[in-house]
Amino acid sequence: MKGPTPRRLKGFAYRRLDLQRYFHSPGDGRVRAQIRAEALLWALIIGHVLREGAYHAIETLVRSAARRAVGVCQRFGDDTLSYFTERLDRERMRQALAQVLRRAKRNKTFENTRLIGLALDGTGAARSVLARCSLCRPIYGADSEVVGHNHRFSLVSVVGTGFTLPFDVEPYGPGDSELGASRRLLARAVGHLGKRFADYVVADGEYAGAPFLHGAGELGLRLVVRLKENLPELLHAAEARFMDRPPEQVFENGKDRVETWDAEDFDPWESLRWQTVRVLRYRQIKPDGRVFEAYWLTDFRTSDVGTRALYTIAKTRWEIENQAFNDGKNRYGLETIRHHHDNSLIIGWLVCCLAMVIERLYRLRYLHRGGRPHRSAIELLRQLRLALGAPVVADTS
Repeated sequence: MKGPTPRRLKGFAYRRLDLQRYFHSPGDGRVRAQIRAEALLWALIIGHVLREGAYHAIETLVRSAARRAVGVCQRFGDDTLSYFTERLDRERMRQALAQVLRRAKRNKTFENTRLIGLALDGTGAARSVLARCSLCRPIYGADSEVVGHNHRFSLVSVVGTGFTLPFDVEPYGPGDSELGASRRLLARAVGHLGKRFADYVVADGEYAGAPFLHGAGELGLRLVVRLKENLPELLHAAEARFMDRPPEQVFENGKDRVETWDAEDFDPWESLRWQTVRVLRYRQIKPDGRVFEAYWLTDFRTSDVGTRALYTIAKTRWEIENQAFNDGKNRYGLETIRHHHDNSLIIGWLVCCLAMVIERLYRLRYLHRGGRPHRSAIELLRQLRLALGAPVVADTS
């Protein structure tokens, strides 16, 4: 069969992304394992790509006539996947994800991108009625009674490159917060990728505090952070300066009209060790008349990044919402509890990230060679599903 197939996707991951060594030795902690870790790990990945991420669905797939077409060499049950993910080394998977991104950059995947960004944000996923693991966090109702439990984690993603690549997560510990988890996550991400991989970090207004800004700066990253009411003096100073002025620049962004105000001489607040703060205000006017307005603070100089480029960087903040959280939860199973165990939950989130990275690099870069049109995610999914019914021809070369 011509075109994309699960086996060809596996070959792309093994050879083009150089993941074969990791799949052969992913840090399997099982004792006297009967099923190869490589088969189980690939089954988890292709399950997410095929949007059949539930362990029982994967068991059904590998016990069917489509097993060879999927690229899995052995049959197994859903309990095997539970036992496997409880003991799989999550640090090895994080290193493998970072390796893929470094290789993608070396192979000029981001060659049309001037500045590579990292986006940080927190989310909740995998709700349950009862607390079954140490990561469960209570959900309180109107009467301050516990009505359920949720799991919260921060996620980091490569943004600003034309496609979004989520690659690591950090759960909130007991008494922890999004900001604390994100600071640990960013430090680990830069440690795995290297200080020269990314140029900036973009985040929501919750991150506009001196400790986070200083920590990210020490990691070699520029900051682009939403300016909100948690910094009232700076916000009010920016509003006072920009509100009664005409826009400094007006341009079209797609079908939208964008008006911008930009100044880099605002005074930092007392605990911030910056000489000055640059603030950008934009008004985005939709064709139907809706208006979206926001303020952003940054340590980029205007001589390094112009106003229009800074606006584009600020808008990459929404990539993590739309292409990481929304896609991950609605299409790839980021929301689902497959096995309620601490390590299994984290492995499940990381496997989802790895599946999305492999699928997007395959679909938007590898299959796009030679000027071919981009395939949408649903088009690739349909082709992969159709390939499950095609006969597998043995390679005798």
